[in-house]
Amino acid sequence: MGRYTGPVCRLCRREGEKLFLKGKRCFTEKCAVERRGYPPGEHGVGRRRRRQSEYALQLREKQKVKRIYGLGEQQFSNLFGRAAKLPGITGENLLVGLESRLDNVVYRLGFAPSRKGARQLVRHRHVRVNGGTVDVPSYEVSPGEEISLSSTASEMPLVREAVADSKNRDRLTWLGVDYDGLKGRMLERPSRTDIPLAAQEQLIVELYSK
Repeated sequence: MGRYTGPVCRLCRREGEKLFLKGKRCFTEKCAVERRGYPPGEHGVGRRRRRQSEYALQLREKQKVKRIYGLGEQQFSNLFGRAAKLPGITGENLLVGLESRLDNVVYRLGFAPSRKGARQLVRHRHVRVNGGTVDVPSYEVSPGEEISLSSTASEMPLVREAVADSKNRDRLTWLGVDYDGLKGRMLERPSRTDIPLAAQEQLIVELYSK
């Protein structure tokens, strides 16, 4: 199955909460969840949300996290498989792996308004890792590695606006960033408490353990 290319606001409405897939728009009154807080589709209006089974809760949590990070089913499954083989808590390993992806780090540094925007910067070869171009969004960033943008990217309105908005937000302790130089660094691997994500990762572990 290919990557979803439809309206991303439908995904938020399907999950019943904001997934922050459209950057700045998600923080305004134009957010679809704020304007139409019911499931998408012909029968969404007035439809009562039924009590979900244990499996349904687990599936929805997996779908939610997968959509937040913009991964396909196979990508997400492979990442979970690697997380399960690492020492420690599998659910936390999974989230750390997701947060360590290059596209996510670019987004967390504030160089793009959304993970989708960050992924485009990476694929269009505007992102450098330790001075060398990396165009693979799934590249796993390691502590100490420096992430920077090309001179071309620094002139993009999308990047400039994202940086301006990011300067007014709280910074993550596991990332160091220089907005003037458009570069940043992963200082350490994040722990679960360092990841601002409202997710119940244990439900995902239970789903894959069936």
